[in-house]
Amino acid sequence: MNAQLSFDELGTPLRDTTFVVFDLETTGGSANDDAVTEIGAVKIRGGEVLGEFATLVDPERGIPPQVVALTGITQFMVTGAPRMDVVLPAFLEFAAGAVLVAHNSGFDVGFMKAACERHGYHWPKPSVVCTVRLARRVLSRDEAPSCRLGALAQLFGTATTPTHRALDDARATVEVLHRLLERVGPLGVQTLEELLAYLPEVTPQQRRKREMAAHLPHEPGVYLFRGPNEEVLYVGTASDLRKRVRQYFTASEGRARLREMVALAIRVDSISCAHSLEAEVRELRLLAAHKPAYNRRSKNPQNAWWLTLTEEAYPRLSMVREARTGALGPFRSRRAAETAADAVLEALPIRACTQRIPLKVQRGTPCALHELGRCAAPCAGKQTAVEYSPAVTALQELIAGRDVAPLHGLVAQLDSYATAHRFEEAAGRRDRMAALIRVLDRGQRLAALAELAELVAARPDGEGGWEFAVVRHGRLASAGVAKRGTRYLPIVDALVASAETVLPGEGPLRGATPEEASLVLRWLNRPGTRLVRCSAPWTSPAAAAGAWREWVELADAGRDQYREYDH
Repeated sequence: MNAQLSFDELGTPLRDTTFVVFDLETTGGSANDDAVTEIGAVKIRGGEVLGEFATLVDPERGIPPQVVALTGITQFMVTGAPRMDVVLPAFLEFAAGAVLVAHNSGFDVGFMKAACERHGYHWPKPSVVCTVRLARRVLSRDEAPSCRLGALAQLFGTATTPTHRALDDARATVEVLHRLLERVGPLGVQTLEELLAYLPEVTPQQRRKREMAAHLPHEPGVYLFRGPNEEVLYVGTASDLRKRVRQYFTASEGRARLREMVALAIRVDSISCAHSLEAEVRELRLLAAHKPAYNRRSKNPQNAWWLTLTEEAYPRLSMVREARTGALGPFRSRRAAETAADAVLEALPIRACTQRIPLKVQRGTPCALHELGRCAAPCAGKQTAVEYSPAVTALQELIAGRDVAPLHGLVAQLDSYATAHRFEEAAGRRDRMAALIRVLDRGQRLAALAELAELVAARPDGEGGWEFAVVRHGRLASAGVAKRGTRYLPIVDALVASAETVLPGEGPLRGATPEEASLVLRWLNRPGTRLVRCSAPWTSPAAAAGAWREWVELADAGRDQYREYDH
């Protein structure tokens, strides 16, 4: 006798799935070059209409005559209508948490993605059902020679006739969707996951591999796809391991690279974790250990760049991979390190040349920077080591967060350039200064965390319980949870007692990788986090770059108010 599947194994029933069926009218066919003139959407669940969304949109450009003839939307109609930057957040809120449906979804979703990118909104990556693709999967060529919306509406005898107006077309698409779902129901498509898997992009082989997720728990953790030789192909994290891995075997996984990975995989292993932070840290460590072929990020967590002062009579900036005590960083790329180095050289008279200058008997020739007044030419004996040392000390104090005088000097330079109407040069210096402040701020916050021998923190789990993390020198040493109603102090004691021993290393991060320390810091900084124990006060330097964050925000916005910012 066959065992009955649970609802979790079946997935999300279609009758319980919220769909937002939407349609756009636009000034043309290019998501990058054209604009939306009208949005219409219908929210449905279980055959019931939950709400509608409809508005004209000011495209802020002319509407071609052929488009006016097709849609009937004229320039007069959209004049005074809300612009896309106003309409977009309202639509995203209306569609939040729903499966998007559109007829020829690539067109409509493409415009919405482009609008999000243009106006600074995050595209939520919802599941998408295309009624054109579904119709071609369900209907034969004889039954439906054309899958245009008008042809399908006529075939199914919909109550709403498509008119090339957004809301009418969305309402017609709702009826077409329902009729298509009636066709796939007898074929065993009863859940959202099965509907997505039924679409053409998923091969029968991929659908069969869905059983590889059957043994996974409904818990947060890390999953590893393994290949024919037991090699790790891909590592990822999930708040629900079984649900996330099952998505790789449906059409919701649209990345060709990962579909190829799934075709190669023979097994999925998993590691259950206490909460999301533990899962993310374990993922980082597994990526570094296995370097999976199908992951694109974080395979070399130690490959950060740092700027450090050389050990010589006249120190200069050197770009290195290995963090040293007092180094500036971490930088994600060599280019970012070079930008910050340029800002340092603009702020302080640190020499830019790479030659080694002896303490005595300097016989070099002054370079062009000396002529420009940017270097005192210690190579030619025109500056003693004692005279050179204040610039070195100022940089060390800036990195340590004890003195931000060089930043004030940079602001004064920006004022002088602006006063002289050298705006392009001022903008370049402003951007380099902002990059320097960002890396100073990040490095100082990470270093302050890494300095702590032990920190125990707790976050609400959303269900009346707590998530715990034991952090030692910037690394996650232990993680656990206390369910609602459980005494948490014995759990904290057990987590501390069983936590990994972490011996501090060299450098600002005491041996922690920048990515892991950053993950931990983000978790600790989220609203609601509480400190349970700390081996020493967790502090930041009084003159830390964090006090300049508002300046950076103004500078990033390209505004002049940063010049009047009160530090």
